[in-house]
Amino acid sequence: MSVEEKDLYIEEDTQKDKYLSFVIGSEEYAIDIKYVTEIIGFQPITEVPELPEYIKGIINLRGKIIPIIDVRLRFKKVFKEYTDRTCVIVINIDSLDVGFIVDGVSEVLSILEDQIVAPPSAETGFSNKYIKGIAKNRDQVKLILDCYRILESEDLEKLVEV
Repeated sequence: MSVEEKDLYIEEDTQKDKYLSFVIGSEEYAIDIKYVTEIIGFQPITEVPELPEYIKGIINLRGKIIPIIDVRLRFKKVFKEYTDRTCVIVINIDSLDVGFIVDGVSEVLSILEDQIVAPPSAETGFSNKYIKGIAKNRDQVKLILDCYRILESEDLEKLVEV
């Protein structure tokens, strides 16, 4: 194993089973930490015409243009005014940086694979395409999001054009 392969392995190993938890309303969510590049405070957003309502626009983050999605609106929840606890989780999906506006970030959690169960199937009346798993962690339930599904393919195409 080369030095580069070892470094990559160590980086992957330290991120294994790590999730960033955050809140939207009273719900607790988590995303795999390997997608998170940084967490920033809320900042002014430049609106872009003809995008879905949940894509709030773009920001300039140290010279890089980042599309911003309001996760609350993406989940069809009622809009809530942004506060000093509102923050943006910048994630990287297939070399595209995207910011997710959330009500607040909680903590980085270690959640082992055996603590995660698949969401109930659509036949049971549970059909949430954004949830890839449900974690039981310290007497709490965290809904683990699938970052790819939050951004649908046509949305990704629109964002790349911006």
